[in-house]
Amino acid sequence: MFSLAGQKILVVGIANEHSIAYGCARAFRAQGADLAVTWLNDKAEPHVRPLAEDLGAEIMMPLDVSQPGQLEKVFDKIVATWGRVDTILHSIAFAPRDDLHGRVIDSSAEGFAKAMDVSVHSFLRMIRLAEPLMPAGGTCLSVSFHGSTRVVRHYNVMGPVKAALESSVRYAAAELGEKGIRVHALSPGPLATRAASGIDHFDELMAEAASRAPTHHLATIEDVGAMAAFLASPEARNLTGGVHDIDGGYSITA
Repeated sequence: MFSLAGQKILVVGIANEHSIAYGCARAFRAQGADLAVTWLNDKAEPHVRPLAEDLGAEIMMPLDVSQPGQLEKVFDKIVATWGRVDTILHSIAFAPRDDLHGRVIDSSAEGFAKAMDVSVHSFLRMIRLAEPLMPAGGTCLSVSFHGSTRVVRHYNVMGPVKAALESSVRYAAAELGEKGIRVHALSPGPLATRAASGIDHFDELMAEAASRAPTHHLATIEDVGAMAAFLASPEARNLTGGVHDIDGGYSITA
């Protein structure tokens, strides 16, 4: 139905083969896109580089958005290699362990700020760097969760953080719409990813979601990838500012 042939896409957030970002990267590549793939640090590189190589990524490099200058280096490489970027995928989030496992009202100022910087503001920084490289328009994607609008047990401080991310998506979409740059959040149900493993009782959350969802199936990284690829396609050119639930209907149930 659609093609991403010729698109240049930056994928940030692959940790291993179970990552949402990896499911999206595979979908992008299957539709013909050229990829740039990053990994967090030296420890992550052995897990991510082979996946990037299998995908034929043309750019592969480290990126820790909390380290000054690293994001700019990635975009400098994109400019030198491609001269443009058509789609960016931001699939990263972080909160210090004590803040993630504690009550929201007990979160530290430092921990809350760190979670907001890595999980939200880094997406805005990515968009700002991508904007001049999208003269013909483009797509900016991030990843959210149902806990942004409903209280999900043990999701704690990430709930307010994801709410801020979704609000940022709407404002960025409004600001960039006239340039043909579209901004979206992908919101899958609970997935067994490395990031999710840091949330207390996550296995219980997945079991509850599968039971409650009308389809009785959890989303897969392939499901998320299919939606991401569509949103990056020309056929989705008049869609922007959305938070797209990919959860078997889990989010519509009480």
